[in-house]
Amino acid sequence: MNVVVKLFAGARELVGKDEIAVEIGSGATIGELREHIFRQHAELRPLLPHVMFAIETTYCNEDTPIPENAVVACIPPVSGG
Repeated sequence: MNVVVKLFAGARELVGKDEIAVEIGSGATIGELREHIFRQHAELRPLLPHVMFAIETTYCNEDTPIPENAVVACIPPVSGG
């Protein structure tokens, strides 16, 4: 299945796009998605261990299955004050 991953903040800056498309198997989990992104987008490797993912408005853990036609948000850590 094709998953649209929305990129924010530092992730968007590193890739130079607002979103990427990732082809993963049906029933894949967020952890599997992270691995696919890690292999396909070397520029994101420094951030990937620290990003959080959300489907719709719900944060996900590594075992969360990704439903068909889901839009997944890739949210890097932020700092500031």
